[in-house]
Amino acid sequence: MVDTVDSITRSRMMAGIRSTNTRPELAIRKALHANGFRYRLHPSNVPGKPDLAFPRYKVAVFVNGCFWHGHDCHLFRLPATRADFWSAKITRNRQRDEDVRKQLRKTDWRVLTIWECAIRGRESIGLSNVITDVSSWLQTGAENREIRGIAHGAC
Repeated sequence: MVDTVDSITRSRMMAGIRSTNTRPELAIRKALHANGFRYRLHPSNVPGKPDLAFPRYKVAVFVNGCFWHGHDCHLFRLPATRADFWSAKITRNRQRDEDVRKQLRKTDWRVLTIWECAIRGRESIGLSNVITDVSSWLQTGAENREIRGIAHGAC
């Protein structure tokens, strides 16, 4: 399939996509702060520079976009144009995510991954449900966790 825009326009569009301070990340940060949780943003002294770090609980939180991290949900679809490039890129992202989780576990950090589909799209469980789940999980000391959309359930 041929791209619908020229390469300069596509480059400008892709450059506009944020890697930090995304809408899902900002919504989660705002809600957790309103619930009294204090955190560090993208700390360089924590492996992987998580979106949120809770040193008090030794928890790293990643708010993952379903497309960029190749999540198996309705928000991810491999592009038809340059499929080899995108497949390799997403595979590298997923491998990096796994490497970071291993590094965090070695240093006794718990990891929480919140997927975009949990708060956006037709499979969303809603921001308030995500925040309730995160708030209770943070304080329990339970093992690593993922929060996903309805079709996948919470892991």
